[in-house]
Amino acid sequence: MPDDSFDQRYTPKELRFVGTTPIKQDGTDKVTGRAVFGADTHLPGMLIGKTLRSPHAHAKIISIDTTKAEALKGVKAVCTSADFPDIGSGMFADISATCMARSKALFDGHAVAAVAATSEEIAKQALKLIDVTYEVLPHVLDAKEAAAEGAPILHPGRRPKGMEIDRDTNISERGEWKMGDVEAGFADADFVVEEEFVTQPMHQGYIEPQACVASYTEDGQVELWTCTQSPWVFRLRMSEILKMEVSRIKVTPSELGGAFGGKTSFYSDPLAVVLSRKAQRPVKIVLTRGEVLRSTGPVSGIHTRVKMGMTKDGKFTAAEGEVYMQCGAFGGAGLVNALTGMLCRYSTPNVYTHGFEVVSNRPKVNAFRAPNVPQTCFAVEGVIDTLSKQSGIDPLELRLKNAATEGFKNLHGETFGPIGFVEVIKAAQNHPQYSAPLGPNQGRGVASGFWFNRGGETTASVNLSSDGTVNVMLGTPDVAGSRISMSLMVAEELGIEPERIRTKLADTSALGYNHSSAGSRVTFSSGLAVIECTRKCIKTVCDRAAATWGIEPDSVTYADGFVRPAGSNAGEFEPLSLADVCGSAAKQGGAIAGHAEIVAKGAGPGFAIHICDLEVDPRTGFTKILAYTVIEDCGKAIHPHQVEGQYQGAAVQGIGWALNEEYIYNDKGQMENPSFLDYRMPVASDLPMIDTVIIEVPNPNHPYGVRGVGEVPLTPTMGAIGNAIGNAIGIRPKSLPMSPPKLLKLMEENALPAAAE
Repeated sequence: MPDDSFDQRYTPKELRFVGTTPIKQDGTDKVTGRAVFGADTHLPGMLIGKTLRSPHAHAKIISIDTTKAEALKGVKAVCTSADFPDIGSGMFADISATCMARSKALFDGHAVAAVAATSEEIAKQALKLIDVTYEVLPHVLDAKEAAAEGAPILHPGRRPKGMEIDRDTNISERGEWKMGDVEAGFADADFVVEEEFVTQPMHQGYIEPQACVASYTEDGQVELWTCTQSPWVFRLRMSEILKMEVSRIKVTPSELGGAFGGKTSFYSDPLAVVLSRKAQRPVKIVLTRGEVLRSTGPVSGIHTRVKMGMTKDGKFTAAEGEVYMQCGAFGGAGLVNALTGMLCRYSTPNVYTHGFEVVSNRPKVNAFRAPNVPQTCFAVEGVIDTLSKQSGIDPLELRLKNAATEGFKNLHGETFGPIGFVEVIKAAQNHPQYSAPLGPNQGRGVASGFWFNRGGETTASVNLSSDGTVNVMLGTPDVAGSRISMSLMVAEELGIEPERIRTKLADTSALGYNHSSAGSRVTFSSGLAVIECTRKCIKTVCDRAAATWGIEPDSVTYADGFVRPAGSNAGEFEPLSLADVCGSAAKQGGAIAGHAEIVAKGAGPGFAIHICDLEVDPRTGFTKILAYTVIEDCGKAIHPHQVEGQYQGAAVQGIGWALNEEYIYNDKGQMENPSFLDYRMPVASDLPMIDTVIIEVPNPNHPYGVRGVGEVPLTPTMGAIGNAIGNAIGIRPKSLPMSPPKLLKLMEENALPAAAE
């Protein structure tokens, strides 16, 4: 019988349900249209909210006259920055100013006013009646240009974190990380390669635009229905920027039509709350695709310089990295990820990384699968491919020689436990694609990737019903099929079929604080929480059965959905099923439930290798992906189909980022491709079948060995494609996207034979 303590260590055992692939419980609702997404909530008397946005990349707001809009029949409320509390400076002030411009508009699409009206048509008409007077200012879009002296300053008077500098600057933060003696390491090298790379901002590409409904009641309570990865974070931030008590705000997450990190921040939600307060009616705001692209957080574009040294037998001796991160109009873009994540999959003894976050006249960046690590992987993997060519060492063999293994202490101070990087590389070496023949103008590239994986604050509850069925309540929104994974782990613990378990998502009043569904933390962290909940339930079930039989609790045992005497000495009793015990719960102490409130720790890091075969048309520069394989260690695939989907989906997003996706601005700083017609994401006809290989090296800090899988499979993608293109055309491109015009120009500038064909 389990005791009161929770042992989260991995224990090998025969499994009945974990590792199987039942149909997702929420699948039917989604394919039949019953699932409720962000735009599907409707309340009586609801108004429609629309937002007026700046057409300028950088402009002082001289005045805003809303008189005509307020007088329009059907308009019930208008808000501007004057309706938001002044909260001074700091993170929450920046969050508030991201949602609604203050004295200046800082990017094309920055909200300057909002209206709530009885119809969308009236709301749109009202926006045209708002008179805003601007003083247009010089703007800057590129991170390195924005960091230079003389650049237009976005925030006069601010000083960067981590730097001693007594002048206005767009640098918001500087960071550095050191390990070993880099100068000595380069002195020991036989090969030294130093190269620079540039990646562009791209959008997460979720199909569902942000949408919310806010209801501000007469007694000062707020209810918010919204598509979010972060309901508790939303509640906390809302309370800070609107100066409300946290307990007065309830956030209910809807289903998510994609997120990938892009729905960890809010944009229109505070506007809907303020409009609802003024109108005393519920307000719904649904962003258009153009608004999503112009005003919500893209991924950071990064300039990366990488220098690496290596001995002639293929051992890395030193590495140096420098980054300039474009973080949009406000800082806080996750510089630490870029600096610590770029190299720590390789056991390089001497490393120095440093870099800068730089504000510019773009929307503030947001998270996207392994924030800021794919960009730096693109650079590092390109340098490693150059070292491979110079030394004549096979690309995978070179990575194997330098692979981090158990016991390696990396740049961010973590000492790795059991990890699967070596197993992943060996699986790539043995994969048929790696030895398949290639034709003319074709190339093969490999790259590795890494993500830390996260834990954090997590709560959950498991409730046993009178018939022995189970309800699980989660506080982490389901962004990747986590409900079925939780059900499988609960089923394994209880020894009952997953079909008898229903997993639901909680609102912020139903459970304690949960951190965001982000960082590849959900299956690990919520998994730990629901396992602990379930084991508490099992203990109660055992106690109740022991009381029924009149024996000591340690004289019973639980397995496969039944309580039995632990042995013949305990007495001869017929086994009691879960339904038997739960059916008499009212007579024996009440409902049987387990709750867990934890700060999850011990998330094991993840590693991947990608293999990409492609063909470049020498006449047009068009790249066709011919074959693609993702090989990754997931610790344990709780639901293998879900894991495969994560691997394949990330690879598809990386292919788009590598070959096509970028924000295009004109000379006024206005976005010119704010639609999926002009912002080109991959479609099915652009892609090959993507093969997956699941490696399982258990994480010792989870009962089933789980590691997160959501971030890792994006990190190598651009590096693998860049290396494959380099092998196809004879020169490795160093700038994203590697689009046809760029590749054609690259071949022509370098007088490559392929360009002359």
